[in-house]
Amino acid sequence: MRKIFMAAALSSVAFTSTAFADAHGITVGVSWSNFQEERWQTDEAAIVAALDAAGASYLSADAQSSAATQLSDIEALIAQGVDALIILAQDAQAIGPAVQLAADEGIPVVAYDRLIEDDRAFYLTFDNVEVGRMQARAVLEAMPEGNYVMIKGSPTDPNADFLRAGQQEVLQAAVDSGAITIVAEAYTDGWLPANAQRNMEQILTAQNNEVDAVVASNDGTAGGAIAALTAQGMEGIPVSGQDGDHAALNRVAMGTQTVTVWKDSRDLGTAAAEIAVAMAGGTAMADIEGAQEWTSPGGTTMNAMFLAPVPITADNLPVVTDAGWISVEALCQGVTNGPAPCN
Repeated sequence: MRKIFMAAALSSVAFTSTAFADAHGITVGVSWSNFQEERWQTDEAAIVAALDAAGASYLSADAQSSAATQLSDIEALIAQGVDALIILAQDAQAIGPAVQLAADEGIPVVAYDRLIEDDRAFYLTFDNVEVGRMQARAVLEAMPEGNYVMIKGSPTDPNADFLRAGQQEVLQAAVDSGAITIVAEAYTDGWLPANAQRNMEQILTAQNNEVDAVVASNDGTAGGAIAALTAQGMEGIPVSGQDGDHAALNRVAMGTQTVTVWKDSRDLGTAAAEIAVAMAGGTAMADIEGAQEWTSPGGTTMNAMFLAPVPITADNLPVVTDAGWISVEALCQGVTNGPAPCN
């Protein structure tokens, strides 16, 4: 297997098509934590397309938000003879035995978008601390003072704390000056919108609706928070998100969501597939061009790659339509006299 040549430029990753001439016969297994979010369907399409282009095969399993199911899924994928694994971990701690099982069988692992703190896994994600900064910057610009609520991600996903750290970096000065007060924050089990909505409803009740801004950590949790706000006639206060979900982009166009940090998961999926194929063919993690040595919060030295995210607000919506991420029609559905290109 010849060495893979990778180039990461901003949020895009380009690969030479000839790098995968020897990929025929390779099977890559993908273990999804849950496949209900719109986001993962886009990732899967990119992974499948990249594997098809390489002549490799695709197997997948959906753990449906169960850490125990995910372990069984990975055992089954290994039993089916996969040559590499891409794992979107449901629980970063509970996934350890699966990585051990893969290592015992000599199967390389890509930790996909969520940290698996194990030096035998190649960590591929976007810069999630910067995503958190981008979320907080946009909300702070829209609402420089007042009562803030932090709707965090799943407590079992390290990304939730990476995001929260980035958010706090931006907000700290405003907190210290007294311009803003963080009146409540809550983790969202499983990143589920219904859980985010329930948390937001409880916070609104506790705060007598005296909330001026919400820093939500992804578009699903943003949608749940906005549903709770709308029920109280409070839609339109600043709310953040991430992933560039079509529904969230439509909310940005309508003015009910301030920002979604777009992480073009087509690039992430393509990179994951091609890294997995390269490692299955014998390329060492450290030899993947674009890889960097990175130390995790727990002190584990890993090989990793971080792609760059892009904040999308009402001021730059054409970025996503020009990139073919969403059609103008879908973006502008129900929007009257909105920002470009919905005007």
